[in-house]
Amino acid sequence: MYLIGNISIYLGIVISLYGIIANIVGIKKKSSKWLESARGAVLSLAFVASIASFLLLYLLGTSQFQYKYVASYTNESLPMAYKLTAFWAGNAGSLLLWAFLLALYGAMVVFSKEKKNPMMPYVSSILMVNILFFFTVMALNANPFEMTDKIPADGKGLNPMLQNPGMILHPVTLYMGYVGLAVPFAFGIAALILKRMDSEWIKLTRRWTLLAWLFLTLGNVIGGWWAYLELGWGGYWAWDPVENASFLPWLTVSAFLHSVMIQERKNMLKTWNVSLIILSYILTLFGTFLVRSGILTSVHAFGDSNLGTYFLVFMAFMMLFSLYVVMTRYGLIKKDSSPIEAYFSKESSFLLNNLILVAAAFAVFWGTMYPLISETFTGTKVNVGAPYFNKVMAPILLVLIVLMGICPLIAWQKAVFEKFMKNMLWPLAMGVATAIILFAFGVKGIYAIIGLSATSFMFGTHLQEFVRGINARRKATKENILKAAFKLTVKNQRRYGGYIVHIGIAIIAVGVISSHTYSTEVLKTVDVGNSIKTGDYSLKFNELTEHTKNGNGIVVADIDVTYKGKDIGKIKPEKIFYETWPEPSTEVSIKTNWSQDLYVVLSSWENKDKVTFMVKVNPFVSWIWIGGIIMVIGTAFALIGGRPTTFRYQINKGISKVGG
Repeated sequence: MYLIGNISIYLGIVISLYGIIANIVGIKKKSSKWLESARGAVLSLAFVASIASFLLLYLLGTSQFQYKYVASYTNESLPMAYKLTAFWAGNAGSLLLWAFLLALYGAMVVFSKEKKNPMMPYVSSILMVNILFFFTVMALNANPFEMTDKIPADGKGLNPMLQNPGMILHPVTLYMGYVGLAVPFAFGIAALILKRMDSEWIKLTRRWTLLAWLFLTLGNVIGGWWAYLELGWGGYWAWDPVENASFLPWLTVSAFLHSVMIQERKNMLKTWNVSLIILSYILTLFGTFLVRSGILTSVHAFGDSNLGTYFLVFMAFMMLFSLYVVMTRYGLIKKDSSPIEAYFSKESSFLLNNLILVAAAFAVFWGTMYPLISETFTGTKVNVGAPYFNKVMAPILLVLIVLMGICPLIAWQKAVFEKFMKNMLWPLAMGVATAIILFAFGVKGIYAIIGLSATSFMFGTHLQEFVRGINARRKATKENILKAAFKLTVKNQRRYGGYIVHIGIAIIAVGVISSHTYSTEVLKTVDVGNSIKTGDYSLKFNELTEHTKNGNGIVVADIDVTYKGKDIGKIKPEKIFYETWPEPSTEVSIKTNWSQDLYVVLSSWENKDKVTFMVKVNPFVSWIWIGGIIMVIGTAFALIGGRPTTFRYQINKGISKVGG
């Protein structure tokens, strides 16, 4: 096993090097044999990475504690699901996972129907440079198949915080998003090297980019859900440096997905688009560097190694290489790009949307890195916490929501103000009505009311787009409403998939604004038989008991809950004590409904009859998870959309006429 594991890592290095050289020779000699051999190298890499990955899974699943990685992240009592997911619990395993996913992506790209495209040898080489880096780092610094000096009787076990279903999915989805961005980056650089200034690379990578964005979205939402359930502080997003690192490429890729539409349709923003995809790719390396460097304190960073140096060097190399390619082709890109014709047009609104998203990314980046910058230049480390991010990001995201409501109402090329105002009438009325209703019901918080009204306006715009599209189709085809709605969305998946994503964002915005503004918290010590009252809830503490499960000690509180005087069952927050970890794990207990969560944490106890609880009522948190699911559905819907047909263009033309 030891030999197979190590041979697979070193073979990964050798095959990557060979594949890169074979591509270079094939390009120079215009030899199809060499290029075919390079394609074989990519397939071999996927095979080798698969062997190494399945071998590590086998070692983890069978508790082979003679391997350091297995002994460090598993033990005998760990359930099988967590033994296997310990694959990405540490540096070495997560690097192997990254290499495995990258090799699979590479094989799928190189053997796609575009395998004969002249860009492919360059794309293949860039992807193999990335794979080479990961195999090299494993060989030099983080070998998942390294043996122990003395075989321990049992392993250390998995960090209790990672023993949650959310952590089974969160890292993998984020890695798939990170790795996926290497594909459009490789195509963008390949197009520049070949001086192909058209939009072919964007069309070829649209689905790859959407797929990466889908996984980044899923990873961030699942990460928030995990934090809410597992960390016991009552929130879902703390602006932790590692959380920010995954949010940064999400913001820039969101901008890219919008601006590529301008290039595809109007031949504009070419320099901007290639810069955005390079930035997004570099940010994935930056996030990986941040997690592994240990330069910033985070709840889920791997700060116990010098891997950060490797990533810093690789990131600098790829950044300089990308800048060189862009600068040497800058004149050609500018020469072939069309300018924006009118300030009041969809093109301008998309560009403004891009600038706001990039500004948001810069604000998050600055807040994340400021403690390090401050320490470097002043010697004093200044912590930047959630108040900075909330204060800076709230107005940025508010403007973004308003713009998301306005963009669909503006026509391409040159909009007419009177038609724009006419289109905005009903969505604007929805926004104003929302504000009036909130005031009428005594809802407080002017900024929250503005945010919820803006969200209502944005939702109204998209609802109106669906209604107008269905009406236009019915007028053209005489179909009934359901058939027209189905045909409209299925035949325009890219457009309406995007609208579904925006609706998901609106639902998340309601959850974030409401839970951030109207959450309540009580921290109270009670005796057995006493109650805690908060809002419409009453919690009666019955008893504190102890038992063991899988060798771990569990302390659980039994609480009866009533809502508006009606019994709604029990709630049982826990503390779990692991033999191999110094700190107990907090298991919160949550009762949820469509409008709010009752969130209870067992904080501490003096004895079994006197216990302290943190009780929170978080409004509309479930909307965040529902909105995330809707975003994923919308992205998947757009992802599987086919190419436009002549009939679709006719229908779209009819919709545009109705919608202005």
